[in-house]
Amino acid sequence: MNESDIAARKTTASLWFENLRDRICDCCEAIEDELRGPLHERAAGRFTRSSWTRMGDDGADGGGGLMAVMRGRVFEKIGVNVSTVHGRFSPEFAREIEGAENDPRFWASGISLVAHPFNPHVPAVHLNTRFLVTTREWFGGGTDLTPMLPFEQDARLFHEALERTCDRHGHDYYTRYRKWCDEYFFLPHRGEARGAGGIFFDGFASGNWDADFAFVRDVGRAFLDVYPRLVRAHMNEHWTEAERERQLVRRGRYVEFNLLHDRGTRFGLKTGGNVDAILMSLPPEARWP
Repeated sequence: MNESDIAARKTTASLWFENLRDRICDCCEAIEDELRGPLHERAAGRFTRSSWTRMGDDGADGGGGLMAVMRGRVFEKIGVNVSTVHGRFSPEFAREIEGAENDPRFWASGISLVAHPFNPHVPAVHLNTRFLVTTREWFGGGTDLTPMLPFEQDARLFHEALERTCDRHGHDYYTRYRKWCDEYFFLPHRGEARGAGGIFFDGFASGNWDADFAFVRDVGRAFLDVYPRLVRAHMNEHWTEAERERQLVRRGRYVEFNLLHDRGTRFGLKTGGNVDAILMSLPPEARWP
């Protein structure tokens, strides 16, 4: 693979992540406008966008990103971030990254989304897909659902959408990546899963870049189809104080995972990313019993 081909892939991937971000933001703002249930008297939310620049250890330009955050009446907090960064891993961290052991240079682009709705009946959700280049190149990411209340149908619809997507690309993708998700999004100190699962994959490089990228795009499209349907199904329902309390405690578990175990958090901090963007995933309010 020559440099021009790799450069074209980088551009193609980063443009897709930006396009997906814009489509998700438009969809979530439309949902804010549609609310007729609790909190409808509040103003509909809109995303605030802020750009940031990453400086390398040598003071050179290291890329950057755009952070889009909305605090609305359906979404108590939702962040949709896209970053495209490059530079060199620290010697210690380079040993943990495929293809960086002997050459610490890297390039990475991706989208990261976390939504924390107001209504406890509406599940929280996470989406992340990324393309990373060292001396190798691969995709990673996934999406998972975190219901605050046990609505089994929501989890079933979410998983059915992901299974259909996976089955179009590999007969064993859904089984493999669901299992990986269940194992990854697990709080060992609590002995419990973070939520209802989804799919998770990393180091994804089959040897056919176009096919791999098509799968990554379809994961984004599947999310954009199924999650808004779950939000609209519950956002106008009334909730109780006890349900709100349960939601805040579940959010505490979310905080514990993201600060103690999440690889994306660690990657962002280790590569000099924007701290506010990295910690965007944390909920605006949480509680511990």
